[in-house]
Amino acid sequence: MTTATTDERTLEELQRDHGPALLSFLLGLTYGDRQRAEDLVQETLVRAWLHPEAFDGPYESMRPWLFTVARRLAIDARRSRLARPAEIGDGVLAVTPDPDDATASAEAALDVRAAVRELSPEHREVLVRIYFHGLTVNEAAVDLGIPAGTVKSRSHYALRQLGRSLPGYRPHRAAVARPRATASQ
Repeated sequence: MTTATTDERTLEELQRDHGPALLSFLLGLTYGDRQRAEDLVQETLVRAWLHPEAFDGPYESMRPWLFTVARRLAIDARRSRLARPAEIGDGVLAVTPDPDDATASAEAALDVRAAVRELSPEHREVLVRIYFHGLTVNEAAVDLGIPAGTVKSRSHYALRQLGRSLPGYRPHRAAVARPRATASQ
């Protein structure tokens, strides 16, 4: 089965007559990304080539049809890019620490230990029980002989102090361990 397509001469005229305006339009939609805009112009012209019936429309110019197709293609391309994870270049990988690098891990551990030593004894003992011993808030409260609310408060302020003591350390919200509470809380 063969599909009808637009002849080459008509497509050349279309490119000559509308290509520059289409490129300018798409540069605006792609925030000045010339490569992406050129790709979208090409894809728009491919659509015109595949849909010769568009040339038989009731309008005098193909420009409105081309701009509509180009706009829809630009929207689809943007949605597609947003739906997948961002790509990173080699520059990011070059400065990302190797998780298997024992030196970097040891250095980070020393920094954390020094920062924990700067905490008040009350704040330090709460963090040690919750984050190093793995106790729940209620278990830490019983162990320390203080109310669970006090354990939560001390944990909050201790973590805030650690954030200030460790420059450049900004954990992602999902990665920060939260004190666990039991069902009775």
